[in-house]
Amino acid sequence: MSVEMPHEINPELLEDGLSKKQITRMNKLQKRLRREVGSAIADYNMIEEGDRVMVCLSGGKDSYAMLDILLNLQQRAPVSFELVAVNLDQKQPGFPEDILPAYLDSLGVAYHILEKDTYSIVKEKIPEGKTTCSLCSRLRRGTLYGFAQKIGATKIALGHHRDDIIETLFLNMFFGGKMKAMPPKLLSDDGANLVIRPLAYCREKDIAEYAQLKQFPIIPCNLCGSQENLKRKAVKDMLKSWDKQFPGRIETIFTAMQNTAPSQGVDREQFDFISLKRDPNAKPSGEVAEADLPAFDFMDVANSGHIDLDAATRIDVVNTFTP
Repeated sequence: MSVEMPHEINPELLEDGLSKKQITRMNKLQKRLRREVGSAIADYNMIEEGDRVMVCLSGGKDSYAMLDILLNLQQRAPVSFELVAVNLDQKQPGFPEDILPAYLDSLGVAYHILEKDTYSIVKEKIPEGKTTCSLCSRLRRGTLYGFAQKIGATKIALGHHRDDIIETLFLNMFFGGKMKAMPPKLLSDDGANLVIRPLAYCREKDIAEYAQLKQFPIIPCNLCGSQENLKRKAVKDMLKSWDKQFPGRIETIFTAMQNTAPSQGVDREQFDFISLKRDPNAKPSGEVAEADLPAFDFMDVANSGHIDLDAATRIDVVNTFTP
């Protein structure tokens, strides 16, 4: 799906207190996020004509940014689609119930606030000090999947960004023994729901800065936000360190995730190594056979650090090492 970009933000509509420099920066970030979301939607065919997209709004920076950009793209998209914002009130103590309805009313967006006390279930089932995210996410996902069916949503939009996807890859590698991440588009196990992640190409630091400039009314998660020793945080810190020490590495990792080669791995489920046979009638082409490589003195390479052998020396080396 190709997405035409709408007009720039009108500075007169901005909240008081933003400088001209901040306005310029926000316009630049909006352009970038809009382009990245539009590309992800097109690359994975996330949104189609007549779709009713249920936008899951948690009150965090990511979901606010997702709704904001989707509303922006909706104005000029070549297809017509509907957006419905949905928030799950999990009955966490002190949750400010008025913030999201007030914000969504100001936008004129159709929305639903679901009330389900998953907080008590999680606190009852998970021992103090243990990670709550796994059970919490399963309970939340089940509720949202069921509600999507109820309102006739054809897609469920979640606010996971590129950093989330990469972090999940390393979490599964390090702690789960799986080469598995978050796909930009996912069909639920029962086949009843399609989940999309429009922010799949977006960097978290861009989203965080954009959310701050847009002054979204952020609602912190009191259930898991204080769990500083989560495995995800350790992976996030590792990736931040890499990004600082080796600029571009994170981009390369994500690009690698888009260019997998099952035949070059070791997963027997993804590639049929058992039936792999050579073709006795095949003519050598493409890759150079080892026997065709020029011979050289490995000790000379070790000493000099490079290969610099003339034709005569190569012949001597071959004679030396040939039985």
